Amino acid sequence: MKEYGKKTWLIPDCYLNSVSKNEYPSHEAICVINTTDKEAHIEFTLLFEDRPAIKGYGAVCGAMRTHHIRMDRQKNEKGELIPRDTPYATLVESDTPIVVQYSRLDTSAVEMALMTTIAYPVEE
Repeated sequence: MKEYGKKTWLIPDCYLNSVSKNEYPSHEAICVINTTDKEAHIEFTLLFEDRPAIKGYGAVCGAMRTHHIRMDRQKNEKGELIPRDTPYATLVESDTPIVVQYSRLDTSAVEMALMTTIAYPVEE
């Protein structure tokens, strides 16, 4: 199959809300598709308005697979969770081409809100 996607993606508007007013926790997911014949090793770098970037978050997406990566469950190599109630952006880098979609489920009100968008692909 043809390889689709890019190796570098940007998601400018990320936010993990700490409030949940129903049975579903507020969360984000970075969903990837890997149409190559090898595993995709993915790294996330978090960028903030008022503090240094944080590296060390990552995931693997198998060959010819999809992976829905829950960002509220991600821990970096130091065991740190992504900070909640803090705006950030994410640089997504993969060693093989992938397609990246970002989704946010906000349950801070009883009426849940779901937002999703395709990430910005960076030309190599």
